[in-house]
Amino acid sequence: MKCRVCDANLSHTFLNLGHQPPSNSLLTREKLSQPEVTFPLVAMVCDNCRLVQVPESKSANEIFDKEYVYFSSGSRAWLDHSSAFAKMAKERFKLNKNSKVVEIASNDGYLLKNFVEMQVPCLGIEPASGPARTAKINGIPTLTEFFNSQLASKLSIESGKADLIIGNNVLAHVPGLNDFVQGMKYLLKPQGTITMEFPHLCRLVDGNQFDTIYQEHFSYFSLTSVSTVFNNQGLRIFDVEVLPTHGGSLRIYANHSEDIRATLSSVTSLLEREATIGIKTDAYYDNFRVKAEKARSEFLLFLLSERRASKTVVALGAAAKGNTFLNFCGVHPDLVSRVSDNTPFKIGKFLPGSHIPVCSEDTVFKDVVDYALILPWNHRDEIIQKFRDKAKRHNTRFVTAIPNLQVYSPPDFTPKNLSYLVKPIYQ
Repeated sequence: MKCRVCDANLSHTFLNLGHQPPSNSLLTREKLSQPEVTFPLVAMVCDNCRLVQVPESKSANEIFDKEYVYFSSGSRAWLDHSSAFAKMAKERFKLNKNSKVVEIASNDGYLLKNFVEMQVPCLGIEPASGPARTAKINGIPTLTEFFNSQLASKLSIESGKADLIIGNNVLAHVPGLNDFVQGMKYLLKPQGTITMEFPHLCRLVDGNQFDTIYQEHFSYFSLTSVSTVFNNQGLRIFDVEVLPTHGGSLRIYANHSEDIRATLSSVTSLLEREATIGIKTDAYYDNFRVKAEKARSEFLLFLLSERRASKTVVALGAAAKGNTFLNFCGVHPDLVSRVSDNTPFKIGKFLPGSHIPVCSEDTVFKDVVDYALILPWNHRDEIIQKFRDKAKRHNTRFVTAIPNLQVYSPPDFTPKNLSYLVKPIYQ
């Protein structure tokens, strides 16, 4: 395997999560009896540019097909976050009816609907036909295509360049990073701005967020590594914000290298902070495996202990990160009986690998539930609030396993460590 940015040979393993099926490839009942394809899920770190990456075991065309099941509008918190961004961007970049906003990976129009309401012309580019169809139905101009330099050149000629290019949680999904970033340069006006959000590698390491590694996420960025990617294509990151979303993300602001806007201290200070914690050293990456294995051991001890006590465990949120975690732990329906979700495309199907059935949120508490495992832990507070009344009524305790095992008991649902477990294997 070679680095997808600088083409250096990759030999340094960041984390090996074993063989796993694609995390969003849910199964119908008919497919349960058929062989399930798995791929090695091994994250490597480039010794040259320090990009953490996994191999392209399944092409983007196969991942973002007509059966792609992720719809961004499913989270109220994410919708609020997106609305606040749109209002900020309109004011900061002086956007109006003569401007042009392009969002790459616009999904179901969750963000661009705000620009439509503000009468700012916009265009979404979304390769997955399901979310793209929903966006079009809701009046969001959308192209059902993959973004690359060829499409960018075509759009810049046919419909003009963009004042603002947005990409939220798309950069990690791109196998051809250099061509993708080059395409944004082609499409950007001389004084235009690019904003991109993505999970911060340093938060992944600090928060033991190994479950965010899966086949759809080809790359994991620090500000150090993403700056290299943009600089190589004639773009410069001039501002950065640290966000709480998705367990800790960065929002970068980029322009053409020759743009007169100064690089702000937010960028230089974060680059210095990353250097201080050792982002360019091997030691920073080498200790992560131990933390991931400790979390797996603690969680399996919990499940086995509760099974011996005849307790029932369900899961909430059929998120891709949850599939990485469950398959890394080797969990099946005998330990977690079902998982609920609010996405209609997922209900009635089965999680890849673990084959845990997906039910609606209305039916997950149909029987006695002793523990409800929150798989998308980054939406923990929103999920606890949603199910608070049902949990109180059934005396159900919520559980999260990342970064470590915690239980949230009624009536106040204050997090507490599960102290009755035996001493973890790893310290």
